[in-house]
Order: sequence, then structure tokens, then C-alpha cells
Amino acid sequence: MAGSEPVTAPDQHKPGHRRSGRIGAVLSAAVLVLMALCGNHEGNVENIWLFGLAALLLAIVIGDAVLRRNGLRS
Repeated sequence: MAGSEPVTAPDQHKPGHRRSGRIGAVLSAAVLVLMALCGNHEGNVENIWLFGLAALLLAIVIGDAVLRRNGLRS
């Protein structure tokens, strides 16, 4: 019986909203960049964290898109 059915993980059966997740991540990254540019802080440590977190969010979104395009992720 297992030979005729496709093998899937339980995670693949959960409903999800990929597009809204991507949009949310990009908007969050944009807000982080705006906070870094328009903030009232004097040091650069805050800027490093804000830009770093924004870059991490964008890297995750881009990595997910690349993996999905190559068929490595469903």
C-alpha cells in the first residue's frame, strides 16, 4: 500500500499562508530599517542590531523562495 501513495510529512498537510508570511517579513524588515534611520539613538549598536535583523529576515525570505523554486521545499 505504501508503494502507491506519495510519502509526505505531517507538516505538509497544515494549512498555511505563505504569501502573507513573506509580505509580513518584508514589511517587518522595512520597519526595522526605518527605525534605524529615523531613530533618536546616538550609538551605532542599535543600528547594527536593527540592520542585522532586517537582513536576516530578508535572507530567510530569499532562501525560502530559492528552495521552493528548486523543488527542495514544498
